[in-house]
Amino acid sequence: MMHTTHKVIGKQQGAALVIGLVLLVVLTLLAVTGMNTASSELLMAGNEQYRQNAFQAAESGIERALSVLPTVPQSGTPVVVANQAVPGSPSDEFTTSSRYVGDDLNLPGFSAGKFVGFHYEIASTGTSARNANSRQAQGAFVIQNAGGGGSFGSINP
Repeated sequence: MMHTTHKVIGKQQGAALVIGLVLLVVLTLLAVTGMNTASSELLMAGNEQYRQNAFQAAESGIERALSVLPTVPQSGTPVVVANQAVPGSPSDEFTTSSRYVGDDLNLPGFSAGKFVGFHYEIASTGTSARNANSRQAQGAFVIQNAGGGGSFGSINP
């Protein structure tokens, strides 16, 4: 009986080594896959941050364009302000285009002929690192008395 047990043990020599090596290969593949996934997710998170920065740059451009809206001529010719740096950011910038669209003399809810509404369109493109960009559009409607002489000029250019 002892002799049979010795033959079975002799046939099993080296099996543990092969199984151990296979398990090490599987664990190594899992570790490498996990590292690659983590690297990809880190890159995606960075890209999302740059996309958000570009969005904020475009929004800064719209705010800036709204603040200088009285300087937009009522001729329909767009006023383009190109490549303005976003304050506090080393790489983010915006470009805006502001255009007078027209006016409206019959404003609902206001005395007829006493007020006029001026329509404007503002387009802003923000850019950030890694070629991230965002394009935003904003409409503006300014109400002024119809007598002219205000900061937005007369309705009849």
